[in-house]
This record gives sequence, C-alpha cells and structure tokens, in this order.
Amino acid sequence: METTTIKEKTKTLTGAEAVVKCLLEENVNLLFGYPGGAIMPVYDALYGYEKQLRHVLVRHEQGAIHAAQGYARATGKVGVCIATSGPGATNLITGLADAMADSTPVVCITGQVHSHLLGSDAFQETDMIGLSTTVTKWNTQAVRAEDIPAALAKAFYIARTGRPGPVLIDITKDAQFGKAEFRYEKCKGLRSYVPYPKVDMEKVRQAATLINKAKRPFLLFGQGVVLGGAEKELKSFLEKTGMPAAGTLLGLSALPTDHPQHAGMLGMHGNYAPNLLTNYCDVLIAVGMRFDDRVTSDVNRYAKQAKIIHLDVDASEINKVVKCDLPLPGDCKETLHLLRLAANSNDHSAWVDEFKKLRSVEYEAVIEKEFFPENSALSMGEALRLLNETKSPDTILVTDVGQHQMIASRYFKFETCRSQITSGGLGTMGFALPAALGAKMGAPERDVVAVIGDGGFQMTIQELATIAQEKTNVKILLLNNNFLGMVRQWQELFFDKRYSHTEMQNPDFQTLAKGFGIASKKVTERKELKGAMQEMMSSPSAYLLEVVVEKEENVFPMIPAGAAVDEVRLC
Repeated sequence: METTTIKEKTKTLTGAEAVVKCLLEENVNLLFGYPGGAIMPVYDALYGYEKQLRHVLVRHEQGAIHAAQGYARATGKVGVCIATSGPGATNLITGLADAMADSTPVVCITGQVHSHLLGSDAFQETDMIGLSTTVTKWNTQAVRAEDIPAALAKAFYIARTGRPGPVLIDITKDAQFGKAEFRYEKCKGLRSYVPYPKVDMEKVRQAATLINKAKRPFLLFGQGVVLGGAEKELKSFLEKTGMPAAGTLLGLSALPTDHPQHAGMLGMHGNYAPNLLTNYCDVLIAVGMRFDDRVTSDVNRYAKQAKIIHLDVDASEINKVVKCDLPLPGDCKETLHLLRLAANSNDHSAWVDEFKKLRSVEYEAVIEKEFFPENSALSMGEALRLLNETKSPDTILVTDVGQHQMIASRYFKFETCRSQITSGGLGTMGFALPAALGAKMGAPERDVVAVIGDGGFQMTIQELATIAQEKTNVKILLLNNNFLGMVRQWQELFFDKRYSHTEMQNPDFQTLAKGFGIASKKVTERKELKGAMQEMMSSPSAYLLEVVVEKEENVFPMIPAGAAVDEVRLC
C-alpha cells in the first residue's frame, strides 16, 4: 500500500481514541449515529470533540446511513455513520444496499462483541462481514487496536475513489479498549486496485469518428457525470457536437433542465421523446450510466439500430447489459474532454427539433393536464409547478420512492449540479426524510426540499425528531393521496383495479409535526396552494406542507413492463 505519513509524534491511544483521530485526519466534521453497548468506547472517545466532530443522534440506524448518503450526494464528500452491534448494525443493511446500487461513498463503523466471543452467538453478535459482503464495495473487521488506523485509511480511499461506494468497518469491543501506538497514514493506492482505468486514445479517435459521421447522435448521461465532477465537460461536449441528450433518474442535475439540448428524463416514467427516439438514433453515447433495466426495458429491442459508445469509470459495467461497439473505460471527466477535442463541431438542430416536437406532444397529452388540472382535486404536477415558481435556483430536491418521485424528477427545474438526491437502484421507501437531513447539514447554504409520499414518509417519520433537535431547516412537501400510489397504479392497469392492501388510513400529520415541534400546514384547496408553498419556502425553520392530491392519479408517460422503449404510453 502506497502511503503518505503524517509527521507527528507517535502517541499511544486506545482503539476508540484512534477511531476519532482517524476521522479527524480524514477531515470528517460530521457523522450520524446511534450509540449502544458494543460501540460505547468510541462514543466515550467522542466526548469533548463536539466542535471538531459534530455527531447527529438519529432515531433509527437506517436514518443514520440515509443521512450519510444525503450528505455525500450533496457535498461529494464521504458520508460517515456509526452504529452498535447486532440490531444496530443490521439496521444499516438497507442503506448499504442503497448506497451500493447508487455508488454513494459512505464509511460505516459498527461495534462488535469482544473478539473471544466471535462465533459464540453472544448477546447482540451478528456476522456483519458476512451480511454486508454483497452490499459493500469493501468491508473488514478490526480485532486489534493497532489494526484500526490502516483499516480506516483504506476504507476512506476505497469509498471515494473510482466508482464510489459504501465501506463497512466492524470493530470488536476489545479492539476499542486496547491500546497501541498511533500514526495515521493516508492511503494513496492499493496494489491490484485500479480505480481509474487508463484511457485508450485509439478508442477515443474511433469514437470521435463515429460521432462525426452520425446523422442522429444521442447522448445519455447518468450519475457518473456528477460523481466524476464532469458537468462542465458534458456541457462543452454537447455544445460542440450539437447533439441532444437525456438523463437517467440519478443523472438529471448534471445538465440544467432548460439547456436547449436537454431532452428530458429516460426510463419507465421518463419523458416521451428520449424514450421513443432511443430506437431511432444512429449513434448512442452512454456516459456514466449502467443501462439499468428501467432505462432499457426489453434489452433485446433496445437501440439495435445504433452504434453504441459507452464511457464509464467501472469497466465491469461495459458490455454487462448492452453490448457496445466502442468501450471507453476511464474517468468521464477525462474521456469527455478528450472526445470533445477529437470531435467536430456539428449542426444537429433538425434532429434536436424532433425531440422538441415530441415534447410538445407530451405537453399537450400529459403535462398540461397535470400542471393545470380541470377537476377540483389537486395534482402532484401542479404542486411541482408551483414549487418551481417559488424555489431558489440552487435548491436541492430529495425524493422518496413512488409516483411523487417520478413526478418530481420529471418536473423539477434543475439549475445547479448536485441538486438531485433520490434512491434509484434500490428504490428505498423511507429514504428521503433522513437523506434531506444529511443534505441540508452538508450544504446549509442551499435550500433542501424533500418531496415525499404518505407511505414512505411514515417509514422514517421518527427522523422529524432529529431534524427538530438539530434545528435543521428542511422543507418537506408531502404529497398525500392516501394510497401506496405506484403499487395502486399497477393494480389499476395490470390487475383489474384489485386494490389489494394499498389504501392507507393515515394519521393527522399536522398533529404529529406539532408533537415534534415542526411548523406545518395542510392544503386541500387549489386557492391555498401557492401561498402555502411560499410560506414553506420562506420559513426560517423546518416546515411540513401536506398537499392532499387526487387519490387515483396515474403517472404517464409509462413503458409497460416487458415493452420496448419506443412503445412508451402517454395514457
């Protein structure tokens, strides 16, 4: 392991003290956690470090890791969370899986029983290495105090480099109590781990030749652009080549929504034009996206007419789902820059106009009716329209999972990078509230709006207490249709309206908000909505705005399961 030694006098510290010192060496100043017996020595070591290392006491360990994810996604830094052994540690598993699916850099530290008790089914013992192996980029267990600094150095390096991801370090209680000489060496590289593949310049030239000859080139951008900090390179490449582009759910804020070449969102509930015209382009350039099944639908009928160029930092994603003609592994900040240099300036305005024409079709068939519904019931779309009219340009959107997620992602006006935070690959209900907490604490200068459905809200509603205790100014837009809306939509369309266990009897959310000390308002009438939205956004503290929307509203466009992307439905 190549390392850089920090020059300081060697000290003898307990393992728990070493954990704290390591976090400080990695410039961590915020962590989310919940104490318990097996991690108590670390919590004791944190005592007195409040100014250098702020600890946020969540109300459930799942809230800790989702908050760490929100922090990481908003800042680009590594999020950190901490939990005790047994149920405390296992409560992190959903968040680990979520972070793994969405390439979020998180370091999780869990306590463990004494090393001599390992494998004995001791109280609150769980094999976290075995449990977390498939949902972490790397994990390890420290059973000696002297092992802790190297383990943490490696953890932070692996979490943040290449394709980011979650890492877990399980530390036995005797390792926390034990003493060892402390010297922290930041990890700068690992043998056999190559986070950034070397770019093949011949492949770059071949890709540029394909792009230069294309009549209907189309670029798909994913979260890899954001993770690689390549937003400027993407914009420059598009403006030189003149081609249209569309974003995956997680990639949306990599390019401003109002950019003239931005064609919208891809996927099952994405925009009409980019889905339909994927199967009409002649060259498809995929940047930092993994051809998720929600984007490709029937992969056997996906872009068969096109030459495909795939740029990704993770070479294992290339040719995994969709066979490409030109693989370009590497850091997309570098590969996009090199491609731009090699590509010709082109005028594809007629091709871009094809997308705009289909956007007009979608507006007339779907969007206008959602923005300005004719019936008395409020729609999710008009709530998002008014949010756009009220929000500041650098507002961060955090969404949960379901109909509201698709509506918000389709209609929110992304103006600044790192503005889209949602659970994409895993689709974790309950993600938004704690993630919004973490995002706001990571970017306190930016407004953070959590758009949540009534189902997901109740999964982590206890984190309202954390938001209140930390005095975190999170705005919560609750779109309440008294249903598990996305499941209900599928039941309506594909199960003959047999609404099996999807209608919800919800609590009085205003009473709950008041109990947590959070201001709130409930809107049921259209005439009240704009003023309530302005009141929420101007509030100096956390605010819950509940908007009661149409119970059986559906989200369109939609690609039915098993259909091809050009079989997208408008109704």
